[in-house]
Amino acid sequence: MQILILTYGSRGDVQPYVALGTGLRQAGHDVTLATSTRFRDFVLEHGLRYAPMSDDMLAILDTDQGRKMIESTTNAFQAVRHTLRMLKQVGPMQRAMLEECWHAAEQTGPDLIVFHPKCYGGPHIAEKLGIPVFLAVPYPMFVPTGDRPGIGFPRLRLGRWGRWYNRTTYRLVNALLGLSVGTHVRSWRAAHGLPPAGRFDMLRTTAGRDIPVLHAYSRHVIPPPPDWPDTAHVTGYWFLGERDDWRPPRELADFLDRGPAPIYVGFGSMAGRNPRRLARAVVEALRQTGARGVIATGWGGMRAEDLPETVLCIDQAPHAWLFPRVAAVVHHGGAGTTAAGLRAGAPSIIVPFFGDQPFWGKRVFELGAGPAPIPQKRLTPERLAHAIRAVQTDGDLRRSAAALGERIRAEDGIRRAASILTDTTPGGPAR
Repeated sequence: MQILILTYGSRGDVQPYVALGTGLRQAGHDVTLATSTRFRDFVLEHGLRYAPMSDDMLAILDTDQGRKMIESTTNAFQAVRHTLRMLKQVGPMQRAMLEECWHAAEQTGPDLIVFHPKCYGGPHIAEKLGIPVFLAVPYPMFVPTGDRPGIGFPRLRLGRWGRWYNRTTYRLVNALLGLSVGTHVRSWRAAHGLPPAGRFDMLRTTAGRDIPVLHAYSRHVIPPPPDWPDTAHVTGYWFLGERDDWRPPRELADFLDRGPAPIYVGFGSMAGRNPRRLARAVVEALRQTGARGVIATGWGGMRAEDLPETVLCIDQAPHAWLFPRVAAVVHHGGAGTTAAGLRAGAPSIIVPFFGDQPFWGKRVFELGAGPAPIPQKRLTPERLAHAIRAVQTDGDLRRSAAALGERIRAEDGIRRAASILTDTTPGGPAR
């Protein structure tokens, strides 16, 4: 089959889809992945075809306005407020993204589309082409359940109204997304000769059929609720295989060999408006606990200066290689980094910034795989030092993290996802 994967966002929004594409290619399918230009080389070096999308929306996160939005967004309502406030700025970019997704489909001629929710036009492009479509998400955000509220919504004790409230939060997310992109969908459909669409719905086609959903996480982390439809699947994580040709820089290899396993600290593309303050808090917390540390500056540009000999600063290293070699991981709680930490069996200390990150921080704590999350606005050297001491001394926490890692490593999420895609798609077997 010719398969087109549409995804957009930070590294955590791209890497799992590259992993899925790599698995599908190994199974004999031709795979094109469309995403931001900053990830072009990343896609190509894993043997996938690449279709370009603008980097403009990601560039907003690198501005003062974007960093301010990240620092002040801690729940669903704040996210909506910021999104609506920025509609005039991001609206043209959202419409351009829809056209870029369509152009990728025109160039590819796919038999199947797999789309990330940020590439909201996936179902409409598939309808135009008359082909199947799957929504693929690394978090449980769209399929309603009475068991828990949607990401970013508080858990409320409402008695017999609780399940109604929980399900309603998912419908609200869908409705709010429609406010943001519904106009673009309607105009695009009209321009391409499709009948008018009714209310925007991420989970249903305009013909009223359910869109199947692949959830790219482990059932040991979030069990599928019993009230989900048969079209909602939990596949297991989509991990990218280690590159055989990757070797650690000598400085990193020597540092790891010189002493006890260090604490890893990295916040990916998150650093807030004061990366130096963040780095100082981290270094001071490591000093207070006597722990060795590896600080990854990442895309967010966390700036670590005047480091003691017990702390090494690196740009980045593959999580699959590094995390099994550290005592614990301190990170922002992005879905991908959370998955890598859990698979390694290393305790996680999560410092969430925004979006789904608080959800993952709380979930890791509930699983006993890490201490309570520390919101980045409340991060101090003392709070972080307290959390580091917990992962150093709490044997139950370390055993829980290790046991969960074993269960996750026993899964094969990519194979499961590929099986669902091909078994439920006409003409599915590889050519």
